[in-house]
Amino acid sequence: MTTNPQPSASIDTSRAHPARVYDWLLGGKDNYPVDEAVGQKLPPEARDAARQNRQFMHRAAAWLAKEGIDQFLDIGTGIPTEPNLHQIVQNVVPSAKVVYTDNDPIVLRHAEALLISRPEGATDYIQADVRDPEAIVRHARHVLDFDRPVALSLIALMHFISDEQGAHGIVRALVDTLPSGSYLILSHAASDLYPDLVEQVVAEYARGGIRLAFRTRPEVERFFDGLDLVPPGLVTATEWFATTPAPEPEGSGIYSGVARIR
Repeated sequence: MTTNPQPSASIDTSRAHPARVYDWLLGGKDNYPVDEAVGQKLPPEARDAARQNRQFMHRAAAWLAKEGIDQFLDIGTGIPTEPNLHQIVQNVVPSAKVVYTDNDPIVLRHAEALLISRPEGATDYIQADVRDPEAIVRHARHVLDFDRPVALSLIALMHFISDEQGAHGIVRALVDTLPSGSYLILSHAASDLYPDLVEQVVAEYARGGIRLAFRTRPEVERFFDGLDLVPPGLVTATEWFATTPAPEPEGSGIYSGVARIR
């Protein structure tokens, strides 16, 4: 659905959704007035963060494909924005398989765009919530071979899951289903880099009915407990370059990392 009306003060933002707000921040048109209303009230840096986050995903996925990883489980997919993850990895490994997951029905409406795989590879989509990891893995097993390495992609997702909802346990449950040699790709909004901006962003999302759980660096690092972070380790999104140093990275309020599962 394409919507582009100007938001007004009368718009009820209590039904905004993270995937659609993110789409608006990336310049997409597949969002509702309630989502645009939230996005317009965010500081300009929010759009920079969305772009930086997307670029990190592109670099990390391409690097893993070049390392020979040809299976990806992407949870919290969001509305398709080209290039999508499967386009990135199938450009390197045409036979790569990708399973996408999101809990927003509007993403399901766009699933056909996600499912256009190269003939040699495969893509699939499941509407599910990361808080039900067993259902996600059960479906993914129909497409992905869990006896071989899989890259688990959690891009800008876990800061929507609170500690009370068991955020770290959810990631651990997903990681524990993956064989040795698999990878975790994770990006997460920081609470300790730009605290003034964080306060504003959290407040505006809350007005839209979206609860955020931004975390400190040590709290984000906990998601990688027991895993081997690949260089450059846990850094900001604009600093994550696997093969070359970041070219004078701009400031970023997003922590990003890729880790190998032992």
